[in-house]
Amino acid sequence: MFDTLKNLFSSNGSNALKEVLVDAMLVDVRTKEEFSDGSVKGAVNIPLDQIQQQAAKFKGKKNIIVFCRSGMRSSQAKSILERMGVANVTNGGTWQNVQNQLNK
Repeated sequence: MFDTLKNLFSSNGSNALKEVLVDAMLVDVRTKEEFSDGSVKGAVNIPLDQIQQQAAKFKGKKNIIVFCRSGMRSSQAKSILERMGVANVTNGGTWQNVQNQLNK
């Protein structure tokens, strides 16, 4: 797991995230309350506990970036989606990290 976080937050990981951001579905997996306090512009809120029930929303998307407050729930969301057969998922880590990449 450390290597995953290291790759995500290293400059190479940031570059990879920046490339995927171009036409990605942005998914904030925090609770509705957390989402209402602020998130990435254009993101949809699908809380972690609703990922499986909302599976249809991920079909046919070129790229999907999941993110949360610390990167833990987004890591879980990525795993859940991959087990469901969704292969084009990137863990963006924190919502602030994704926002910072969009601002570059």
